[in-house]
Amino acid sequence: ASETDLISGGSDKQLILWEWNGIGTWNNQLVKSIPLKGHAEAVCAVDAVYQSEEPDLMLLVASAASDSTVRIWSRHGSEAKCIEILQFGNGFVMDVCLSFLPGSNVPILACGGDDCKIYLFIQQNGQFQKTLILPGHEDWIRGVEWAVCGEDLFLASCAQDCLIRIWKVCTKSKQFPETEDDSIRLKENVFTVKSTDTTYAVTLESVLAGHENWVYAVHWQPSFCKDGSMQQPMRILSASMDKTVIIWEPDKESGVWLEQASVRVGEVGGNTLGFFDCQFSPDGSMIVAHAFHGALHLWKQATVNKKEWSPEVVISGHFNSAEDVKWDPEGEFIISVGSDQTTRLFAPWKRKHETEVTWHEIARPQVHGYDMRCLAMIGRFQFVSGADEKVLRVFRAPKNFIENFSNITGIPVEKLCSDQSSDLPEGATVPALGLSNKAVFEGDMTVQPAEDEETFNTISNQYPEVYFQPLILREPPTEDHLLQNTLWPEIQKLYGHGYEIFCVACNNSNTVIASACKASKKEHAAIILWSTTSWKKLQSLSFHNLTVTQLAFSPNDKFLLAVSRDRSWSLWRKQDSSESGPVFSCCAYTDKNTAVHSRIIWSCDWTPDSKYFITGSRDKKVIIWGRCNLSVTTEGNVLDSIKPCSTVLDAGDSVTAVSVSFVLTPDGRYIVAAGLENGKIILYTWKQSGQEPALADWTTCVEMENSQSHALAVKRLCWRHHAGRAGHNDQNSSEWLQLASCGADHCVKIFNVNRFAL
Repeated sequence: ASETDLISGGSDKQLILWEWNGIGTWNNQLVKSIPLKGHAEAVCAVDAVYQSEEPDLMLLVASAASDSTVRIWSRHGSEAKCIEILQFGNGFVMDVCLSFLPGSNVPILACGGDDCKIYLFIQQNGQFQKTLILPGHEDWIRGVEWAVCGEDLFLASCAQDCLIRIWKVCTKSKQFPETEDDSIRLKENVFTVKSTDTTYAVTLESVLAGHENWVYAVHWQPSFCKDGSMQQPMRILSASMDKTVIIWEPDKESGVWLEQASVRVGEVGGNTLGFFDCQFSPDGSMIVAHAFHGALHLWKQATVNKKEWSPEVVISGHFNSAEDVKWDPEGEFIISVGSDQTTRLFAPWKRKHETEVTWHEIARPQVHGYDMRCLAMIGRFQFVSGADEKVLRVFRAPKNFIENFSNITGIPVEKLCSDQSSDLPEGATVPALGLSNKAVFEGDMTVQPAEDEETFNTISNQYPEVYFQPLILREPPTEDHLLQNTLWPEIQKLYGHGYEIFCVACNNSNTVIASACKASKKEHAAIILWSTTSWKKLQSLSFHNLTVTQLAFSPNDKFLLAVSRDRSWSLWRKQDSSESGPVFSCCAYTDKNTAVHSRIIWSCDWTPDSKYFITGSRDKKVIIWGRCNLSVTTEGNVLDSIKPCSTVLDAGDSVTAVSVSFVLTPDGRYIVAAGLENGKIILYTWKQSGQEPALADWTTCVEMENSQSHALAVKRLCWRHHAGRAGHNDQNSSEWLQLASCGADHCVKIFNVNRFAL
């Protein structure tokens, strides 16, 4: 039978049974979902089996939760209900697995938990009876899984005692009475099923020791159909906290499970915690595992040497809220930062002789110890980032990144590099006791010792000072390579803020950085301006009373706009530069009397001609203000003329991000993207028609569908500066615009927007 049901359990204390009706794709709404409610705490394990033949399929489901119970559910037709609750006192069940006793249709349930024992339940007269307890493990049991092989049933279990145990359940024939002899036999646990009057024996088949830390998951290779019958390969996959995944199989001659017959893959180095779960592909030629840091790993078996497994390109991304995203000035890659304490760089991968272009993470310039908050590009291959610390850090791309970026995106190196590239470092590494990415130059790299040399003779050899190894990549890097070989050297730290950095911006000529930190008093809410040539502090702009939430320089660099938690905005005008750098003074602002927003202003942006700016707030309002290109009034450099130029646009939910496209619609309208707290992204166009703001000036163009939007709040929106699509040599590039977004749902998205369709 083709499997058309998916069962999932979550921290929302419920299970969801997803039924696919066999036509179309999963996300085409051809999926019915039945919620199963009853658990009082988070669900941590689920399993299910089909109980009868088609067309009258009955589904039996077992689920374990943190409320110390295992619930048994039954789905018949479109109705699902809880038929039994198994109590485990104050212990926890970590994993459950269902199967059928050999040669019968009697369901058997295995539960493994925190008391180091495996409980076997047999269903008799519609109730699961506790039939057997299998002791042996010496720490919490993390995984149990059944496999049917011929006449026998096998159970694999793994635990935090670093061991895997394989148990065998088989029917015990009646006719041979026990002979009293002295031969050594394995201890048998025997039980009888009343309904079929059959006796079964459970023995310990093998104990697999090879992992050096907790084993979190164990799985059999899926069975496959051959010559009309199901075949179960005797192969097991295990994932452990020791950063390895092992494939185990019995020795061909003796049938004994040995680690020699196994394959070990994993990751080396990096500040990772090891693997959480793993799975075989249906045909067993690939394995996927996921690590504690949210990363997926994929390995593929070589066609010739079956013992050889090589890492493959796999999707990756943030595993916590993505807080900020920026396009590079040329529009060829994006950089994002997240609360998972990483900065990630994504670019289009152009395969040779193929038209397909897909986006991948190709570098992780910063792996930090604090949650990342914001970033700004300073030119092409340089950026400044802020985290939940008082320092801003500046990074510059190393030589190895530029070469690999060229290989992966197909952009010639000559186009990317300027003349001073010869003195760029090769890469970066974090020293053993350090926290900053330190540049690695050509002379610093460790020479790999020859095979026959004694390598672990000294402590210094065990802990190399430089983990970085330059690799020449033709395709996106794998996870362990991303972790330690794609860091960018940190070239500067900027000290000056008293609290955690909250926002940062760089002007368009890449000469000035503006930054602000979390603040509950006026003295801490000051904006600091920094020079990108001397990295000195230029000026402190004090105006707001609470945290400045976003900063934006106007495209012509004449103005700096700040919006704040105190519900006001301030506009700063560039005066004639002094020797040390430009000087800004406040030329317009809103206060309690002139404010239109009644809640925190989250976001702001400029129109490409620097005439208008836009603000978006928690009060669901989006407002366009202007005009900023009118002459200054004589008294004290204050612009009286700045007032709302648009009517108040109600976006329907708190506005958390706004961005205006650099390219207008063909009929000269500004394209505005608004991101909301519920995850929706809406595209509007706006053009001033007369002297007075009119509602008709706004047009709602596109409201992204739920499947395209974010599942949680949109954190930042950013339009690509140029028309066209990154990585594509579009003939009709003028019709496409690209919008990058990031959200609290961990996702970074890129949308292609057809400006003629707006």
